[in-house]
Amino acid sequence: MTLAIEPLIDYRAIVAELVQEFATTAVERDAQGGTPQYERDRLRQSGLLKLIIPKQYGGWGESWVTTLQLVREFAKVDSSIAHIFSYHHLGVVAPHIFGTLEQRERYYTQTARNNWFWCNGLNPLDRRVTLTPEPDSFQAGEPQRFRLNGTKSFCSGSVDSDLIPVTAVQEGAAGLTIAIVPTQREGVVVHGDWDNIGQRQTDSGSITFNNVLVERDELLIPDADGSVFKTIRACFTQVTFANIYLGIAIGALSAAKEYTQTQTRAWITSGVEKATQDPYILHHYGELWTNLQAATVLTDRATEQAQRIWERGDALTLEERGECAMSIAVAKSFVTKVGLETTSKIFELMGTRSTAAKYGFDRYWRNLRVFTLHDPVDYKIRSIGNWVLNGELPKPDLYS
Repeated sequence: MTLAIEPLIDYRAIVAELVQEFATTAVERDAQGGTPQYERDRLRQSGLLKLIIPKQYGGWGESWVTTLQLVREFAKVDSSIAHIFSYHHLGVVAPHIFGTLEQRERYYTQTARNNWFWCNGLNPLDRRVTLTPEPDSFQAGEPQRFRLNGTKSFCSGSVDSDLIPVTAVQEGAAGLTIAIVPTQREGVVVHGDWDNIGQRQTDSGSITFNNVLVERDELLIPDADGSVFKTIRACFTQVTFANIYLGIAIGALSAAKEYTQTQTRAWITSGVEKATQDPYILHHYGELWTNLQAATVLTDRATEQAQRIWERGDALTLEERGECAMSIAVAKSFVTKVGLETTSKIFELMGTRSTAAKYGFDRYWRNLRVFTLHDPVDYKIRSIGNWVLNGELPKPDLYS
């Protein structure tokens, strides 16, 4: 009997091809805004939506380290694509983190089989969505059907998505409940009203739920058993952001380097013939590059720690989680600072002509500025200080 050998999938080659393709239209699409429909279709066709799904459920079984490295590659040329691609993976693991074993298997398997694209509707600070039991659906004292009502903001990747994990307030229930809702279900209205200065193709607008039917087995209960593992979603959100921020900054410096080498003119009093020989330009490129190397090391370390706590599963301890959260906070805080400096400083190195709209260099700063406001970096640094001075690791919450 000859065993079938599963062909190896070259993820990096697939992503490299898509990155090159997306880069050719990134400036134009950023100016246009709206839904990157063609690019979403290309992601579907590539098979990359199955990247994090375990092989036993029909996926490719890759690690978070690989997944976030690929997210970072997209962010170098198009952080909107990186944003919606990463939120798909954060969505598809929600049943793994918060659900039962049956829900984990069902959603993984069906996502792999149907090539579903998940979006995000978890925004825990927006508590306008409510979940109400259907009065006539009780069996053995438990409701079997519910109705979802209200509006949720910052629903990244909402347009053209297949599934929406959405947090809702349920009367009598502690904390928030997560409902997994098909985007095309009756009563779901995706508004497509995202109109911010950055991340312009993330479709991070609002969704309204008008008496939407939700079955009991479509509900996930985040704090059902007090497991530390059920608190790790915030860690993966934060380390995902750090990787995207880093990708934006690296992409900005790479674009500036090419422009400086080919377009920037030497200043009249510099005493050199080429801008690439200017001592001040060389100094600043050296500084920016050094800072990005440090940011890369910190982000890689945090990503590897996130993978380790993922593998720990239900054996994960609060201390292990806290140490990982601290590593992520350090990386995210530092890359935020370095990234904002880099995406602004590049204009001084390229010169006035680089501000022409046709180049779109401003998109790096705009995208990073919008994305880094997801939660205040000051509170991350405060948590780091509390750990350094008082030895207190951050407690699990919605953003740590």
